[in-house]
Amino acid sequence: MGILSHLLILHLLWAALVFCQYEDYDFEDEYGGEPDHQVPYYFNPDAQVEARFPFPVECAKECFCPPAFPLSMYCDHRKLKTIPNIPSHVQQLYLQNNNIEAVPAGPFTNVTFIREINLSYNNIKFHMIDHGVFAKLSHLVQLHLQHNELEEFPFPLPSSLERLLLGFNNISRLPANALEGLLNMTTLDLCNNLLDDSVFKEKPFSNMKNLMQLNLCNNKLQTMPPDLPPSLRHLSLENNSISHIPENYFHRLPHIIALRMSHNNLQDIPHNTFNLPNLLELNLGHNKLKQVFYIPRSLQHLYIEDNEIENINVTVMCPTLDPLNIKQLTYIRVDQNKLTSPISTYAFFCFPLVRTIYYGEQNVTVSRPSQLRTPVFRRFLTPEEFQEAEDNHETLNQGTEEDHEAEDSYFHPYYH
Repeated sequence: MGILSHLLILHLLWAALVFCQYEDYDFEDEYGGEPDHQVPYYFNPDAQVEARFPFPVECAKECFCPPAFPLSMYCDHRKLKTIPNIPSHVQQLYLQNNNIEAVPAGPFTNVTFIREINLSYNNIKFHMIDHGVFAKLSHLVQLHLQHNELEEFPFPLPSSLERLLLGFNNISRLPANALEGLLNMTTLDLCNNLLDDSVFKEKPFSNMKNLMQLNLCNNKLQTMPPDLPPSLRHLSLENNSISHIPENYFHRLPHIIALRMSHNNLQDIPHNTFNLPNLLELNLGHNKLKQVFYIPRSLQHLYIEDNEIENINVTVMCPTLDPLNIKQLTYIRVDQNKLTSPISTYAFFCFPLVRTIYYGEQNVTVSRPSQLRTPVFRRFLTPEEFQEAEDNHETLNQGTEEDHEAEDSYFHPYYH
């Protein structure tokens, strides 16, 4: 019994150690510099049955396998040209920032429980990926392939996949069956590719019932993507050539929380287009808008900078007052428009929570931008806070830019 008790204690200590790797490991501590912002996967007892112990665990000679984290293998930033053989116990494989050109089936032959693969920042082409190599990985949840040279969508993929990151490639089409069976997908990043409106003919996203985040920024789209799943929460369409939002387009997307459509060709917005119950962030900066539109109660951040708006009609934004359901708007950015006077004070009855209105410079004339008397309007600041903001240049430019420095970039692929 004494020997069995000691073995049981050792086993429990090992299990606790494995669990802690997902909670406490700081990749930055091991390599220095900025981490890759990986979203950790938490210990799953069902997935650990084949894990080997006691230590040391098997590891490819080209890579680093921390004894404290036996299910992870770090092969990144090592100038690798090929994928090393992967031990069967590995669940997280990091191969980013190498010179890998192909993904053959060989290294994955014995892989059974792998959940995350990061192959970003390599030189991988679609025809150099062995057919079905990813589809065989039935526990794969997250796949990074951004910043490669993919010309096509890398299908087939396993039905277990939840996050697929394909930004910064050369993908120009989505075959009809490319997204079939991906019912667990929650995040799909296709920003910075070569997609145009033809990819929507086969309705590729319509059956993705759990999709919550879709990034299509920096492509060649001219129309709003049709037949998106109602589950969608975050939609990124910046830096395309979209000129029109069909009336009632968002009726099928009632759960949208954040919509980013800056740097398009929008001119007119149907009045109730954004009458959405959960919308928190709306970015329509850098378009050709001349008029404002209805603001839903839930909206907190509104970006309409660099448009052609001459007058902000608060009554259009807020037709009625309801003291029991006050609007939640706190921040408005309206610089680089054609405003000659500040927003009417009636706005503060409609939007009592507004804290900041950023006016900045206005394009009153083409040759001579002008600035309103108050470039930034701030509420609820004590004199000391306001003086501190001025000392830090926040009142003029810096604070607003720092607060929203990522406004023109697409959604980060992870939301918590």
